[in-house]
Amino acid sequence: MEEVILVLNSGSSSIKFTLYSGAAPQVDGQILGLGAKPRLSLVSSVSTTRVERPLTPDEGKTHGNALATLIPLLETELGGKTVDAVGHRVVHGGVSFTQPVRIDDKVLEELGKLEPLAPLHQPHNIAGITAARDVFPNAVQTACFDTAFHREHPWVNDTFALPRSFYEEGVRRYGFHGLSYEFICSHLKATRPDLYKGRVVVAHLGNGASMCAVLNGQSIGSTMGFTALDGLPMGTRCGQLDPGVVLYMLTEKGMTPDEVSDLLYRNSGLKGLSGLTQDMRTLAASDDSRAGEAIDYFVFRIRRELGAMAAVLGGLDTLVFTGGIGENSALVRERVCANQDWLGLSIEPAENHSGAERISSDQSKVNVLVIPTNEEEIVRRHTSALLAA
Repeated sequence: MEEVILVLNSGSSSIKFTLYSGAAPQVDGQILGLGAKPRLSLVSSVSTTRVERPLTPDEGKTHGNALATLIPLLETELGGKTVDAVGHRVVHGGVSFTQPVRIDDKVLEELGKLEPLAPLHQPHNIAGITAARDVFPNAVQTACFDTAFHREHPWVNDTFALPRSFYEEGVRRYGFHGLSYEFICSHLKATRPDLYKGRVVVAHLGNGASMCAVLNGQSIGSTMGFTALDGLPMGTRCGQLDPGVVLYMLTEKGMTPDEVSDLLYRNSGLKGLSGLTQDMRTLAASDDSRAGEAIDYFVFRIRRELGAMAAVLGGLDTLVFTGGIGENSALVRERVCANQDWLGLSIEPAENHSGAERISSDQSKVNVLVIPTNEEEIVRRHTSALLAA
């Protein structure tokens, strides 16, 4: 009998879910607006059921309430089968969690200690786990980590130039978006094995954004560091920042640590630069000069980090765009790849706008691909393997 796995990605006010029967996704959906104006969206690929409705305040009060509301809908789709396992995306695994694990009380306790390293994500990942353990008490619960993909990267990309004692206590460059990078690498290995073995830069561009240098499927460089603030500017996060700016905010502006954290995580990036929104589609359609400048900075930083990642690799064979912006914004892809002759990189405008997977021109020495990511599938695979073990 095919195993049934529910994959959850729990955010501060949302739960994204995919229900698998065997390797086939059966139901996709999300619950948004938890604690405020909750709303459920669900699509079944088996029964063709579609649900789009608001939830009552009680139904969407917490992650637990939302999952309890979801169960009857899932049971209808399962037709008598039960959920064997629930796989959770967990952003931070710290030093210890380098592989997916079954969740028990001890694991949950250790994950809680990592909350300061990913304050936008980790507490809500844990809330989803706690709710799922209550709602699905007989299912195996697993955690799959965004940091695990990078744990074997070289020491020079793992450390900061601080006293060694900080490194020993876990102040390291962890890197994130690992589940996305793992999917892209698995896709290349299966469909383009010659490219998989080469020097690859993957640009995961979305509300969260980072880039990773990959050699033969192994992360050897990444733009994110100790937290998910580092590297590229993002929707509301600042990206790379001189630490002296934080000291200035604390000492000269009199800001509290909580105020600095709120500024850097929630009110910077595209949102802060534009003063308008973090949504790339809205910015691209705007004639406000600040919107254009925000896009300019976003593209500039991607181009800068592309050069850095190519240097880490000693050259570049393949560039992959993924994530919400990477997959959908032809404008951003075009501007990132413009005038990159020094890298031997050029794209074909028609292919870039047509939705093709390969958008590099025939003259380009670098393969440029657009590959939709699928972090849920990676969580399913790992959860299935843990079930089998």
